Amino acid sequence: MTVRPSLLRSIPFWILLVGSLATSAFGAWLAVTKLGVMSTGLTDGTATPVDVYVGQVWAIVGGILIATGIIGLALTLVVAAVRSFVPVSDVEIIEALDWTPEDESFTDAPVEQTAPATVVADEQLVSVPEAPPQR
Repeated sequence: MTVRPSLLRSIPFWILLVGSLATSAFGAWLAVTKLGVMSTGLTDGTATPVDVYVGQVWAIVGGILIATGIIGLALTLVVAAVRSFVPVSDVEIIEALDWTPEDESFTDAPVEQTAPATVVADEQLVSVPEAPPQR
């Protein structure tokens, strides 16, 4: 069986595509809105320094967001193009394993008790207590 994971199922791919489109759309809305308000205020002669100077900064931020979205869209196209060069991999279908034990004798075997262990630490012998018996 040949398998090629589809980009249509890739969540990061869709996040990149939708995020890029949303960033470009928001940047365009921001730039058009601020430039429109600033242009109207300058034409009417009612523009305040806040409208003019802050509007310019917001229009620049909108342009940066547009450019960021376009770069993201270009990255989306590059990922799609590179994905087309990845070779198809052959996947072998493996049947489900039977996890039931074939030899039942080991499941009912008694647990052996061992003597307390001693551990050498800092050149002293330390006695480790025995673990409680298992039921």
